[in-house]
Amino acid sequence: MEKEIIYLKGDATNPNVGGNKIIAHICNDIGAWGKGFVLAVSRSWSEPENQYKAWYKVGDDFKLGKVQFVQVSDEIYVANMIGQRGIRRGKTGTPPIRYEAVDQCLEEVAKKAIELDASIHMPRIGCGLAGGKWEEIEKLINKNIISKNIDVYVYDIV
Repeated sequence: MEKEIIYLKGDATNPNVGGNKIIAHICNDIGAWGKGFVLAVSRSWSEPENQYKAWYKVGDDFKLGKVQFVQVSDEIYVANMIGQRGIRRGKTGTPPIRYEAVDQCLEEVAKKAIELDASIHMPRIGCGLAGGKWEEIEKLINKNIISKNIDVYVYDIV
């Protein structure tokens, strides 16, 4: 049977399945952390924010399409995915989401999930402050993760 995205009500920072887990979320390319899902991440762990800001400061390969994996417990890793250009809409009304970058990020997350034998957990990435469309993100998840037979859980807040 072919896998599908599993939709749940709840908190993506508190996955309720066994084994290794990757919590994936979208970050911007300007080092800003302070609105949206990152607040839930920071309430649970300080390291993803600290390491994201340090990565930005050093600038070592900090750009769209890149992913930083931060281990926060024995079984949980947070994937800081740079898939958003800035934090505001452009002059033409273009939202900050960059689908090509999200595509690259999800490919990296899938590789890491295979390496760790992990499931992937996320909110509806890219659809809040980044201004993306879920139907576009869903295609990228199916292409990069579901096609590799990896469990994906998408959480909607209750």
